[in-house]
Formats: sequence, C-alpha cells, structure tokens
Amino acid sequence: MNLNSAHNIYFIGIGGIGMSALARYFKSIGKHVSGYDKTPSEITKDLEALGISIHFEDHVSHIEKPFQNKEKTLVVYTPAVPRFHSELNYFIDNGFTVLKRSQVLGLITENTFCLAVAGTHGKTTTTSILGHLLYQSGVKLTAFLGGISENYNSNLILNGNEVSVVEADEFDRSFLTLSPNLACITSMDADHLDIYGDASELKKSFGDFSKRIKPNGKLFVRNGLPIEGITYGIEDDADYSIQNIKIEDGTYVFDIKTPETDINSLRFNLPGRHNLLNALIAMAMAAEYGVSHRRLANALESYKGVKRRFTYHIKTDNLVFIDDYAHHPEEINAVHQAVREMYPNQEVLAIFQPHLYTRTRDFINEFAESLSQFDELLLLDIYPARELPIEGVNSKWLLDKIDTSSKKLVNKSDLISEILKSSARVILTIGAGDIGEEVKHIKRELSVAS
Repeated sequence: MNLNSAHNIYFIGIGGIGMSALARYFKSIGKHVSGYDKTPSEITKDLEALGISIHFEDHVSHIEKPFQNKEKTLVVYTPAVPRFHSELNYFIDNGFTVLKRSQVLGLITENTFCLAVAGTHGKTTTTSILGHLLYQSGVKLTAFLGGISENYNSNLILNGNEVSVVEADEFDRSFLTLSPNLACITSMDADHLDIYGDASELKKSFGDFSKRIKPNGKLFVRNGLPIEGITYGIEDDADYSIQNIKIEDGTYVFDIKTPETDINSLRFNLPGRHNLLNALIAMAMAAEYGVSHRRLANALESYKGVKRRFTYHIKTDNLVFIDDYAHHPEEINAVHQAVREMYPNQEVLAIFQPHLYTRTRDFINEFAESLSQFDELLLLDIYPARELPIEGVNSKWLLDKIDTSSKKLVNKSDLISEILKSSARVILTIGAGDIGEEVKHIKRELSVAS
C-alpha cells in the first residue's frame, strides 16, 4: 500500500513511545488515526487530546467502521503485541495491509534525507539532540524520538519533510528496514539476547545495518567499535574528538576537534561522559549535513534533555532526586559515573527495577557489579513487560549477588517509607518498567519531608 492512499491509520499498541510518535505524525498530515493499547497512560491521554480515538480492550467490536475498509486502512503494530491478539488477527485474516512500526518508518523516510542513530545505548538522547540541533538551525525536518523531549514536550519534532531523523532500533532487527544517508553506531554491547541468541549475532546485525546506508552516504562509529567509519570519541585520536573538558556550575564546557577545524568553548547542560558522547555525534552528523558550527554551538547550549534520562525532580542544596530510564548494566554504569562526577563524596541511594526476566538472567553478574557501586540500594521485583516468568530468575537472586552492605528487596507499597529512612542526599530511581509511575509520588513525599 502506498502511504498516500491510506486514509485511515490504525495502531495496535498506540501508547508505545515509538508508535505514538508515528500516530502524531499521521495525525499532523491529515490522516484519520485510531488505535488500541493495553492500558491508559500520559501518552494515550495526550493522543486523545489531539482527537485520536483510543480504546483499551482487545475486541474487534471496538474497531470503528471507517477502519474496517481494507482498501483505505493501514494497520501498524509493534512486535511487543502478542500473536494471539484478537484485533491483530482480525486484520491479518481479512487481508488488510498490516505492517510493523519499523516498516512504516522505513516507508516514511525512504524519500527524505535520512539521519539514523543506532546503538544499544544512547539512541534516544542522541536522536533528540540531533533533531534539536537541526530544528534550531532551520532545517525542514521530521524527527521521530524514542522519548519525550524536554524542549518540545513531544516525541515528534515537526518542521517539514525534507529531512528525517530516526532511531535505528536493533530490537527484532527493526533497523534493517531503514536506508539512511547519514548514520551512526553509538555502542554494540550485548543486549536483546532473547532475540539474537548470542552477542556475535547482535554484532552481525550492526554490520548488516552499516550496509544499508545509501550510496555516497556516511557512517559514524564510536572510536574502538569493530566497524569502519568516521570515528568519534573523548580525549582521543578520533576524527571528531572532545577535548579540554571543564565543569562550570554543573555545565560542561569543552572543545571539539573536527577533521577540518576546532570548535571551541561549547556548553552542554546534561551530566555524564556518555551524554558528552551523545552530544558529540549529534554535532558531527549535523555538521556533515551542512549546518554551520556557530549555529550548532548556539543550539547545543539550549538543549534541555529527554524525560526519564537523568531527569532532575528535586535539585536543592540539601536533596537531589533524579530519575533515569537505565535498564542495562552499561547504562547503570553511565548513570553512576554522572552522579559521582556531579556530586562527589555524597551518599547515593539507588532504587532499581529490573526489566525483563531474560535480560536479568543474561546479565545477572554485570547487573550485580554495576549496582554494587551505589552506597544504598532498594531493589524492586522484575518488570516482566512482554515476558512470562522464568523459574529461578527473580530479584532475590540478583540481590544476593550485589556487594553492598545497605541493600534491600522492597515492594512498591513500602517503597516511599524505605526511601524516607535513608540519610542519602542523592536519590536515584532507575529502570525501564513502570517505576516511572512512582516518581511523582516519591517527589511529593520527599518534598514534604524536606
């Protein structure tokens, strides 16, 4: 089906962060949009406020009549939806055009100048920085984000359709539907082993992605990764390299060495060396696209971040409360590095919710090592997402492996009371499950207590 001929776009799993960005996009270009999701959320409320009809019970009777016209309806689904889903099977059995989210993203971007961000970590922040840099520089773009931008309060940045900025997601090999002009690979750490089986298959898929770049296109890779491309790094000999890093009032100040020249005295407000790398590759891609260094420097300083990526909820002299989406050991290490750099010699309490039984099982020792770095730890039960329990894989198993004297397994109902017992000045909530829903309650009680 040609996207232009699809008048109706029906989403199964419309509340997902990537799906909702597509829903916003189609609504903005005048399509009739509707869909299903398992539970209401802030995202679904925002979509409904745009005039998008959403229901939360999987039943064919909820599919509105216009969307039952298979000649005019495109159905989009996410791989997280189970195969026995009634509505999904209705559309498949009746000959509708049914595509994965990644396939639709590929169709939207194929006739644009596409900049794609791949990697097991850093995709969302890098994509949002890149989208912000280009938008602030007047580029006619559409950026699809995997998180809610603090600058635009949306996961869609829309300013035209000449350029597209997308996350190239390795889950389910989704990024192989894209054909970018410029692309980067931020990291290739083992993850999604429930899909790939082993780390070598994951690395192979990144190699396959690198071959998807259009003729005369360019690939950027973090220095040290085993794929050839334009390199970037921190204080090294990469093609694009950050040098002379200083911290002034919680803001990074640094220079960038490029293949042609140096860009001096840049300012960036997100903490953590991992975020410096995200900013660097976004700057490099935007510069290679053709944006002037002066414009990029001004835009970078105004970047505010992505919700649930090192998001401050309390920041006073006596108490700091930060929430982060980190759900892989390397991401937890990055959060830890950022906290220690910004708050040296301060006691840190981390509250972590593991995400997926398979990920917990596959990286149990790495999780234990990363979590052992915090002074205190409160550990929640594993968030299952799309998975069924695995015998013997639970948070107690992980807790027993963590090497810190102050650690405890807690239920959500007891979480706030346990947090209030701590004397730590810096408090972190970490995880990709529904721990984010607890943040507003924790913030309220901490504000009252302090």
